[in-house]
Amino acid sequence: MPTLNPDDFKVADLGLAGFGRKEIQLAEHEMPGLMATRAEFADAQPLAGARIMGSLHMTIQTAVLIETLVALGADVRWVSCNIFSTQDHAAAAVVVGPNGTADAPQGVPVYAWKGETLEEYWWCTEQALRWPDGAGPNMILDDGGDATLLVHKGKEYEAAGAVPEPTEDDSEEWTIVLQLLKESVAKEPTRWTDVAAGIKGVTEETTTGVHRLYQMFEQGQLLFPAINVNDSVTKSKFD
Repeated sequence: MPTLNPDDFKVADLGLAGFGRKEIQLAEHEMPGLMATRAEFADAQPLAGARIMGSLHMTIQTAVLIETLVALGADVRWVSCNIFSTQDHAAAAVVVGPNGTADAPQGVPVYAWKGETLEEYWWCTEQALRWPDGAGPNMILDDGGDATLLVHKGKEYEAAGAVPEPTEDDSEEWTIVLQLLKESVAKEPTRWTDVAAGIKGVTEETTTGVHRLYQMFEQGQLLFPAINVNDSVTKSKFD
């Protein structure tokens, strides 16, 4: 795999990658389903052409998922869905990859570290939705719906021609989102419209995120198909 550019990732410390890799190897033995999927389907590359943006807790277990998606042919970019949940050694190991080094990382672009500010959190999400060629993902793996929200609101405000100003009743986080989108729309007036057009679907695994998706669907605002992972029988067995 090619060496990542410095702009392709932001994590706490690539020097933690060795520790992270050891823990990933241990986790692989505890996640036989994903490992069996690699063994059975890696040669067929069923995810070739998939550009997957993931917004999910950047843990050791998530690292096994990310590297499974890559093994099946996907082009992946990742962020955490929570400002405190990232395991920094896991993020470092995914960026470095199985065959890279801290000086020449050859893994997956990740923008995540433990203890992000809200501004940093939304910056990370925006970065992961942008591929080096300027394109966006064609699939989103979401947890909490923030990546999906950013795409929908971005397209909505582009169509309106302006991003609304925050009000006194708006939360600090929503004020940050509005500012991010205001700057984005000013620089690239059709960016989110183009990103939304390229997305074939999203998976969502939280009650909050699924509720938001149903609301958008009922209001005729859902821009692409969504899979409700939260209510799957498999998830109910171990969640």
